[in-house]
Parts: sequence; C-alpha cells; structure tokens
Amino acid sequence: MTAEARAQKIKVLIFDVDGVLTDGQIFVIPGPDGKGIESKGFAAHDGLGITLGRLGGLRIGIITKRNSQTVAIRARDLKLEFVYQGQAHKMNAIREILEKTGYSIDELAYVGDDIIDLPVMRQCGLSIATANARQQVKDVAHYITPNAGGQGAGRDAIDFILSVQGSLGRVIEQYLDEDNQAAEVADVGVGNM
Repeated sequence: MTAEARAQKIKVLIFDVDGVLTDGQIFVIPGPDGKGIESKGFAAHDGLGITLGRLGGLRIGIITKRNSQTVAIRARDLKLEFVYQGQAHKMNAIREILEKTGYSIDELAYVGDDIIDLPVMRQCGLSIATANARQQVKDVAHYITPNAGGQGAGRDAIDFILSVQGSLGRVIEQYLDEDNQAAEVADVGVGNM
C-alpha cells in the first residue's frame, strides 16, 4: 500500500519530540541549586502545522521518553490532546490513545527519528521518518519528510496528510479567515509567561 493510500485513513497523528519537533539538542543550564534547567528549540512552522492539522480534523499528540518541563509548556501552548512523557515503551501510550479515541492502529500516524520509535512505526497505519532519522527508522517509514526535526518536519508530515486527504487548501483558508474563532484561538501560546 502506498503512503498516500495510508494517509487517506489517518485520524490521529502522534509525534516523538527530541529529533522530531526539535533538532535533538538538549541544553542543560546549571541552576543555583545545583540542578539543571533544560531548554530546547521548537520550530514555529511545526506549531502552525499542528493548528492546521487540528482544523483539518486530526487529533494530535506527543509521546516522548524524557520528562521535560519545556515539553510540557510547549504541549500546553499547542493545545495537544495527547501528551505522554516518560514513556520507555511507546506502544503502551499508543494503546491507551486508541482506546480513548476508538480508532484503529491503521488510523494512526506516527513521526519518529530513532530506534525507540520502531515498535510504533512497525505497527501504525502511516509511519513517518524525519529527514535526520536514523537509517533503521527510514527503512520502516512509509514517508520521509523533506526537512529535519526542529526544521519543519512536523509541518511536512501534517501537510502531507492533509494534502492527500484533500483538505490542506481549505484548512489554510479557514485559518486565514478573520471571522473564524476556532482558528483565532488555535495557536495562541504564552510560553512560560
């Protein structure tokens, strides 16, 4: 089955975080208490893409092995429906998401970049690897994004799915419509303010 045929069925889109929604770098700044303060950089294109995906009817979330306040803040700002941190075995979270939504594994897309993502990518309906993904991940992917993680790979995945489903143009116009309240509040983040 082609990537396009698989994308037609997608209702849920799940992202890994490090190396997918970020470039994979983790900055640890020493705090006065001897503990580190973690920071990461996220691509604004991905944030807007997540808004477009939601307007297009996708249910969107993240699953990551790390626990990070930075990720929690970004997830809140993006109004992600599914947020799972501290997940060493990501299929456990996937099963919970499918149970909550009532969708099948064939209706779920997953975007990953490293071997921890393989169990999900081997089973989901549409597996997407970022351009910077490890070769083992690219080998199982149905689609590889043109851009690397942290450089718009998340937006690439959403644009691909919405394009195949025939809704990308409509969703963009819906987002640009000044009278559309759903679009107006969809991606108004506050960061850590």
